[in-house]
Amino acid sequence: MKVAIVCDWLTNVGGAERVLKAVHDMYPKAPIYTSKYDKKGIDWFLDADVRTGWLQIFPTCFRRILGPLRQIYFNHLDLSDYDAIISVTGAEAKSVKKGKAIHFCYCHVPTQYYWQFYDDYIKNPGFGFLNPLVRFFFRILVNPLKKADYKSAQKPDYYITISSYASELIKKYYNRESIIIHPPVAVKDFHGKPTKRQTKQTYNFIVTSRQVNWKRIDLAIEACKKTKDNLTIVGTGPEHNSLVRLAGNYPLITFKPQMNQKGLKKEIEMSDGYIFPSFEPFGIAPVEALAAGCPVIAYGKGGSLDYVEEGKNGIFFEKQTANSLSKAIRKFKTIHFDADKVMKSAEQFDEKIFTEKLRGYIYEKTRKN
Repeated sequence: MKVAIVCDWLTNVGGAERVLKAVHDMYPKAPIYTSKYDKKGIDWFLDADVRTGWLQIFPTCFRRILGPLRQIYFNHLDLSDYDAIISVTGAEAKSVKKGKAIHFCYCHVPTQYYWQFYDDYIKNPGFGFLNPLVRFFFRILVNPLKKADYKSAQKPDYYITISSYASELIKKYYNRESIIIHPPVAVKDFHGKPTKRQTKQTYNFIVTSRQVNWKRIDLAIEACKKTKDNLTIVGTGPEHNSLVRLAGNYPLITFKPQMNQKGLKKEIEMSDGYIFPSFEPFGIAPVEALAAGCPVIAYGKGGSLDYVEEGKNGIFFEKQTANSLSKAIRKFKTIHFDADKVMKSAEQFDEKIFTEKLRGYIYEKTRKN
């Protein structure tokens, strides 16, 4: 079977790129079509046939304002010579021309800046002093862009998605049914002998994340200040300096740079709990923490509902506020979590299970056709 893989862009390391890597490992000879490829930002695909077009001329930092151009690019990308197309997308890559090819769309969520997070994007587009200008043009363009996005969403033959929450959004905004195959997590890489966590006054919490505003790491900082607990923040990003300022001279908060899985596993094993304050359609990092036997405190909406079990491998906090999170931290410290059971709860998200389910689904649908 002649397969083509498509993604929105390939410029940095994240959850979407991990899914893409797993799909690439399934079909190593399949070319990967994308709008922008930055080898310095991600070196996972040096063995792959990555193909870009005219959007490659734009700097990576322009990515957030190129949505309309990406729609044009992917709408004209003709992949009808292939038997099957697998798009891994949360934006415009689903728009490709497929001809008689069978198009499987692994859709993280509908394009967020057009639909569920439009208000947040308008509030802070992320372009500093250019924000007023970006807001002005985006308000003018958003309705035709939404219509184009909806039209593109009707092109794939089958939808696969990452969580129950994401499946609901795909039905709501695209009127398409989808099956759920959770993203691949390197569960075995985080397995080890869980650290025995004892009840104590001061706990060690950890956050591992790209430091961008919508990840809400600020809530973890403010909450741990309130509860007087240790907090280790692992990662980098545009919000780093503002988070450091927020932490101030508070001695219990430590910042550490992005690290490999071995180093990350060690940091998690030394922690009593993992804080996941953002609203996301899934969240691979907290599942990695579970795989290491570390229970999770998660915002009680979105993808976390698919893997956090209240009182068994973690707890939820109800509102995205420091007060709500600090209340959850205090509750967390009264619960005894069985580290082995916490670790076992992550096994259903193992990379091998993802590969088996996706390969089986693609085989089933292509055989019928």
